[in-house]
Amino acid sequence: MLNTTKPTTIRKAAKILIVDDHPMVREGLLARISRQPDLEVCGEAVDIAGALEQVKTTSPDLVIIDISLKGGNGIDLIKRIKARNDGTRMLVSSMYEEALYAERAMRAGAMGYINKQEMAEKVVQAIRRVLGGKMYLSPQMTEHMLRRALGGGDADSSPIESLSDREIEIFTLIGRGRTTREIAEELHLSVKTVETHRENIKAKLGIKNSAELGRQAVQWVLENG
Repeated sequence: MLNTTKPTTIRKAAKILIVDDHPMVREGLLARISRQPDLEVCGEAVDIAGALEQVKTTSPDLVIIDISLKGGNGIDLIKRIKARNDGTRMLVSSMYEEALYAERAMRAGAMGYINKQEMAEKVVQAIRRVLGGKMYLSPQMTEHMLRRALGGGDADSSPIESLSDREIEIFTLIGRGRTTREIAEELHLSVKTVETHRENIKAKLGIKNSAELGRQAVQWVLENG
């Protein structure tokens, strides 16, 4: 008698790379992902260099990326992964305000943005959606981006949104107490270039002097992590 039973197809688990410089966040993500039979963590990294090496050696299906990393910025990492591995999907996980960074992350090459306050409940849903080739955003952010695309204004927009990706990175470092020279060294820029960015930031935010720039930057970092 012939055996007409079809062989069971074993689906390979999707490989997830976690890039975050907070050990507790990485541990939490590892625990949640490891409980899913169709997902597995293939590596972890805390900075851009480590993340790029892991992408090269593990070939992940999806990379979860924090905006704030040791010695770098998640937006820059997204751009670099996109340039090297066009098929690697990326999901941003951050404490920063979604309205400020989600659209920038998507332009850089990410396919989703989830606030860390929602990760416990929604990260697996976000991962599966992005792996399926769909975007993941909160309903509020989706509406915000649609309004922008249609040319509509947004009464809740922050002046910070007018800053470029590099200007936000420098504004954040100012808020963390870095001097102009330290910022230049960390971002591999000239001191003159950093000074030009500082002046542009002041003009866009209506800030009159360096002391006020420092105060606003510190306050913003305290509020946004």
